[in-house]
Amino acid sequence: MSAPSSTALAVASLPKSHPTTFSLAPEAAETAALAEALELLALRKVTFRGELKPAGKSDWLLTGHLGATVVQPCSVTLAPVTTRIEEQVTRRFMPVLPEARSEAEEVEMPEDETLEQLASHIDPAEVMAEALALALPLYPRAEGAEMEVSAITEPGKRAMTDEDTRPLANLADLLAARRKDDDGTPDKD
Repeated sequence: MSAPSSTALAVASLPKSHPTTFSLAPEAAETAALAEALELLALRKVTFRGELKPAGKSDWLLTGHLGATVVQPCSVTLAPVTTRIEEQVTRRFMPVLPEARSEAEEVEMPEDETLEQLASHIDPAEVMAEALALALPLYPRAEGAEMEVSAITEPGKRAMTDEDTRPLANLADLLAARRKDDDGTPDKD
């Protein structure tokens, strides 16, 4: 096991009577490493501020605010796309996580994604990196960027469109044709 980072907080030494606050603003080298790990073109103005407080007998609750400016390649044109991220972050660290339910069980509530396994240290920098990764736009688009449509078909035939792939796309035409066949006249809507 590797040694805890300089931002990690030892759970055993955290006060139980009041929250422990933290404020992270990574240095240039740390920001560059995080940008590379997340495959970003640039990462600026990263801050993560919050608190860690006891929750119940042995759980810990981390709440904070993540702010960052990210530059990603456009998913269509690869042009740089700048996005400002402002995200509330919550993690509940528990010594024993609830057992995962089998897929056969019917579950109405989604699994709590804020739960984390409690270890000897809680590292706000790790939580920050994970929260940033989850907050990134999946398919950033530059202003005005649109996907080109390719229409490939046999010569002399009409190319299939997105509208044609919809299951009920031709239902109105089929119903109109059926009505025409039933009474001999086209149906007027």
